[in-house]
Amino acid sequence: MGELYTSSPMFDLKTERKIVVLLCAVNFANVLDFMMVMPLGPDFSKALGIPSSHLGWIGGSYTAAASVAGVLGSFFLDRFDRRNALAISILGLALATLVAGFAYDFSSLLMARIVAGIFGGPAASLAFSIVSDITPVSRRGRAVGAVMSSFSLASIIGVPIGLELARVGSWNTPFFAVGGVMLIMNLLCYTMIPPITGHLKHRDLSLSSFQSTLVLFSKSEVWFSYFMIAASMFAAFMMIPNFSAYFQFNLDFPRDKLGLLYFGGGLVSFFLMQISGRMVDRFSATSVGIVATLLLLITLYGGYYRFPPLFSHFTIFTGFMAAMAIRGVAVGSLASRVPDSATRARFMSFQSAVQHASSALGAFFSSLVLSETSSGSLLGMPNLALCSMTATLFIPIAIILVERKVRTKELQEFSTIPMGLPEV
Repeated sequence: MGELYTSSPMFDLKTERKIVVLLCAVNFANVLDFMMVMPLGPDFSKALGIPSSHLGWIGGSYTAAASVAGVLGSFFLDRFDRRNALAISILGLALATLVAGFAYDFSSLLMARIVAGIFGGPAASLAFSIVSDITPVSRRGRAVGAVMSSFSLASIIGVPIGLELARVGSWNTPFFAVGGVMLIMNLLCYTMIPPITGHLKHRDLSLSSFQSTLVLFSKSEVWFSYFMIAASMFAAFMMIPNFSAYFQFNLDFPRDKLGLLYFGGGLVSFFLMQISGRMVDRFSATSVGIVATLLLLITLYGGYYRFPPLFSHFTIFTGFMAAMAIRGVAVGSLASRVPDSATRARFMSFQSAVQHASSALGAFFSSLVLSETSSGSLLGMPNLALCSMTATLFIPIAIILVERKVRTKELQEFSTIPMGLPEV
């Protein structure tokens, strides 16, 4: 039965959607594990005696570890059934998250997050590899947008629940809850997803892993794609780890309403992701990416560079989330078109490494730029916003370069297919 799902993306639409929905749930648990740490920062920093200005190190440690895991995983992930590899990654992430709930100081929490990143990075790249394997290009924008919408769902559902669990329980309660959910996701992955092995038939067995990697890196569209991802994540993660502290201590936003802020921002970005996927399929990733860039620049300038902000709390938070959602779908769907099936997990794993490394650099950079007053407010946010705006300007340029290369490659591949014979 696995042959049906893995040798070609042209299979039963109902089955395709079932797998995509399950991968949305898997990615939701994975994203929530990472995302909840940032808004919970002020809670566990108080309990564990961690300065607010050092929260970037907690978020950055996860992404740095995920980056290293992505590089290592690129050498062997394409050699295995994607379903089994995903299940193992989710299991490791679940156990590391449960251990994080027992942290007693900065170092122990840091180590737990590093282990979580080692498994979380490959889990994300494998989920998107499966999505790309089972969906044709004509529907891939919508499929990628659906799986990426788990980021928004984590904001709408997961983060508010996590904040409430921390409020009625303690800072570590959300870690225990998310770890338990991921154990369930691990079981569902193994029982509901069929074997994903079609990519193994297209491997060039005459090449070693190192030689296959060299062939992959010889393509200019691969480098342009990685630059596109790096610029996107670096620009975003200068800001993201500091939102909770900035809103609470700089803008006097009440702690008990923080969950509503994430709920609203996530709800808006969720709907925009569904629309963005269809817009990418209908128009182009370049057009959608330019719109997202303009929205992000306006939000960064009016909400974080200017003080007091030009817009309301809800507007500047939602504007950032919306721009990230739109841009994420454009970048993700475009990147999925760069590799072929045989090298997709290798490409995605390196992409995960680039994504997490640039996220970690952004988070670490923010910790160097920002400082903390005695009241807990952050100093240096306008300078940080200006740096993020500068990095954002490079993203549409990268999107244009990647889309041109990908379209040229797809036209060349199409011209080699004999008329009347489908490509499988």
